[in-house]
Amino acid sequence: MTAADLLMIALGAVAVGAGVLVVSTRHLVRAGLYLVVCLGAVAGLYLVLTAELVAWVQLLIYVGAVVVLLLFAVMLTRAPIGAADDLDRPGWPAALIGGGSGLGLAALLVDAFRWSIVDLPAPGTAERLGTELFQSWVLPFEVLSVLLLSALVGAIAISVRIPGRRQ
Repeated sequence: MTAADLLMIALGAVAVGAGVLVVSTRHLVRAGLYLVVCLGAVAGLYLVLTAELVAWVQLLIYVGAVVVLLLFAVMLTRAPIGAADDLDRPGWPAALIGGGSGLGLAALLVDAFRWSIVDLPAPGTAERLGTELFQSWVLPFEVLSVLLLSALVGAIAISVRIPGRRQ
């Protein structure tokens, strides 16, 4: 085993552990912070795989924008931040479904590759990726920006106090 393999295993364990904490914590803000750790570990995995551009995009877009937007929306809507007893549900159905899905995907992966070594394609360049992204995928990017803007406007509209209205 090489150092890259050990680093991949360690970062994968951190990502899975933080992902489990995201869905199992009862504190919304802590779930957002665990999500930052999980997405940061995934960015580290991309760095180990020498996909630096994808790692930086992962950090900038997911950690820098989506998680900040999530925490910003929580603060604007005055959602309960602490543990909520009324949302307590048994976790065994979710654990059963998640574990079954994980085992099924692992079996599918092992069956698909049969522990063979896969030849990697020629590495792409940032120029080629940018050309493909902004020629073929510019419309989905614009739709996503409008969606995020409308979510932010909606959060502000929900949080505004109107005099005379009971909240």
